[in-house]
Amino acid sequence: MTGAGEPAWAPGSFLDLITAAERDELFALGATRRLPAGRTLLAEGHRDTQVEVLREGQVKVTRQVGGVPRLLAIRLPGDIVGEFAAFTGSERTATVTTCGDVVSTVIRQRDFMDFVGRHPNVAVQVAATIGRRLRWANERRTEFSAFPAHVRLARVLLEIATSCGEAVEDGVRIAVELSQTELAYLIGAREDTVQRALRQLRTDGLLRTGYRRIVVLDEDGLRDLVENAEWT
Repeated sequence: MTGAGEPAWAPGSFLDLITAAERDELFALGATRRLPAGRTLLAEGHRDTQVEVLREGQVKVTRQVGGVPRLLAIRLPGDIVGEFAAFTGSERTATVTTCGDVVSTVIRQRDFMDFVGRHPNVAVQVAATIGRRLRWANERRTEFSAFPAHVRLARVLLEIATSCGEAVEDGVRIAVELSQTELAYLIGAREDTVQRALRQLRTDGLLRTGYRRIVVLDEDGLRDLVENAEWT
């Protein structure tokens, strides 16, 4: 828990794992601005190489599949985005869009790479960030064939609620708006399958849903479902 006036980095995020002195030096390298919802920070296919450091708010990471944007991940305060293109110089592999008001510091590739080179701990944390994201993607692909849809959905919703949930009277509200199409891509299922999975989780008293809004009513019950699920 942070003290009064301290920023609330997501636990285990890049900014959470580097020192205060390293954070201050990093922020001084770039330009910080506040952006409204729906603003594109990075665009798939572009060859720009700057890095964005998220300080407040959440963003969605999407990729075009068959001409339709598909949700890959949600990034939180303390995360960095765009680091892969900064390291490789290759075109962007995904689009990053603000979900609500976002404060982000944009840093040029050269300045970011020089900074990483001067700070071994930062280099380790950047590598760890990339590694965790690859592991998360591999785990999701494995689950596509290992668990039924409602269990896969429960796991993803539990992770999102834990990382960007807001306490409400009857549970934890997921702070990011999510469509059934986005959820379907996250768990590797059809949209009608997600509808059935949501219905089952609602019937079991685990969720309450509205238009693009989800409240986890029973976090422990959702966790038990995930942890006790059997492979199919």
